[in-house]
Amino acid sequence: MANKIKNLLPLLLLPLRVGRGSSLPFLHKFISSPMSSLNSDANPDVKTVRAVIKGRVQGVFYRDWTVENAKELGLKGWVRNRRDGSVEALFSGSPEKVQEMEQRCRRGPPSAIVTGLDVVPCDDDPGTGFERKQTA
Repeated sequence: MANKIKNLLPLLLLPLRVGRGSSLPFLHKFISSPMSSLNSDANPDVKTVRAVIKGRVQGVFYRDWTVENAKELGLKGWVRNRRDGSVEALFSGSPEKVQEMEQRCRRGPPSAIVTGLDVVPCDDDPGTGFERKQTA
């Protein structure tokens, strides 16, 4: 046991850098704050947006289609109908995946006719998965 500790001692004396550019990137997950993954400002690898989709988007399975596509892309958030006839969604994940979902929403499911898509950055909590919410 003493030999093992003796052999590890030089490693303990090395300056320790973790995260990107580190020689020990695997330690980042053990040392970083557990709260950093909850806040998109602290984690630049997460993008969160609120989208409002307009057109013939209710009664055409747009919400179910959105849930299926968001889960396929590994996004967190939710989707719901709005009383004004639009569909609203919150998407959170890697910037590339969120952008891909925005592009998919411009087309929508086969029966939809999308006439508008408004997307704004958001810092709302997306939750832990992707869900369909009640009409707002």
